[in-house]
Amino acid sequence: MQFTAKARFLKFSPFKLRPLVDVVRGRNVQQALHWLSVCELKRAVPIKKLIASAVANAKFVENNIDLSKLFITDIRVDHGPSQRYFKPGPMGRASLQKRRSSHASVILKFKTNKKEV
Repeated sequence: MQFTAKARFLKFSPFKLRPLVDVVRGRNVQQALHWLSVCELKRAVPIKKLIASAVANAKFVENNIDLSKLFITDIRVDHGPSQRYFKPGPMGRASLQKRRSSHASVILKFKTNKKEV
C-alpha cells in the first residue's frame, strides 16, 4: 500500500529544493525526518512538513504503523508558477526578474523482504 502527500505553491525555487529532496529519496521515513530537522536551511521546512503529512495520511489509514519499515519511494519537486516583476537595470532600463515557486509530491511505501517479480 502506498501513501501520498502533495505540497503546492511552495515559495522556493525548485532548483534550490531538489538537492534536499535527492538526499532523502529512498531513505527510511525516520531517518529522513531526523536529517531534515537537523538541517539548518529554511527551505528544508516544507519538505519536512510534506513527509510528515504523508506519515499522518498513513497513520489515518492504518493505526499500528512501524515507521522503521516505511520508506520514501518517490519524491519529486516540479515547477510551479513564476511571478514576474521588474527591477531597475543599467541606463534606466527595466530588467525582468522571476520569483519561482514549486510543487512537491511524495509517495511512501512499506519495505518488504520478498523479491517482487
